[in-house]
Amino acid sequence: MNEFAIASLASLLAGLATFIGALPVLVTHKLSQRWVAGLLGFGGGVMLAATAFSLIVPGTEAAIGLGYSKAGAATIMAIGIALGGLFLALAHRFFPHEHFFKGCDGCNTRNLARIWLFITAITLHNFPEGLAVGVSFGGGPSEGITTAVGIGLQNMPEGLVVAVALTAERYAAGFALGVSLLTGLVEPIGGLVGIGLIALTRSILPWAMAFAAGAMLFVICDEIIPESHQRGQEREGTIGIMLGFIIMMLLDISLG
Repeated sequence: MNEFAIASLASLLAGLATFIGALPVLVTHKLSQRWVAGLLGFGGGVMLAATAFSLIVPGTEAAIGLGYSKAGAATIMAIGIALGGLFLALAHRFFPHEHFFKGCDGCNTRNLARIWLFITAITLHNFPEGLAVGVSFGGGPSEGITTAVGIGLQNMPEGLVVAVALTAERYAAGFALGVSLLTGLVEPIGGLVGIGLIALTRSILPWAMAFAAGAMLFVICDEIIPESHQRGQEREGTIGIMLGFIIMMLLDISLG
């Protein structure tokens, strides 16, 4: 299989992890707030480590490999990260969505069904994750596969939390699983965009990695960490973040 096919398959499998993670909803329709906070924190920790070890570090190395000085590479990373964060900030501003705990943000629930608010939120998050998987393959197959594994790990608890939230709103378990599957399929689209950009020209690799890192950082800081610390569950959220970071760090250093 060529690199494009491997990257496409890896981003697809990472996206399908939302469905796999949602499967326990067939057995239980409830999760304690402590579990929700811990699971969200775990996903945030995985994404944070992936941002650092799978995007920023190899992106910097790629820029230096293209002939940039260390200062030039650092500048590219800084600008790219800022642009990625700005992109997600604008997406959050102009697309109504709903948080797991905090509720509606920029939306009117009388005009949009609750289910579509959830779908919008997950779509906003999954696209940059898929993009990260795609562009990480520019650093080599091992780097890309490690990132895909990490994103897949992050998607599993996210899929479960979303499915449980939907069943709590009296949607059928089968419907909740279907929504988890569909939202996960956004990631292969991001993956195709990422690997497509790299295929056009390798000179864009540092910029693409920095942009994906910025988008991921925005999601982590604006959504996942605050959500995991809601309702007095700061300790559980923090433990989840640290555990997710450690596991992803081990994967990236040992396999990347």
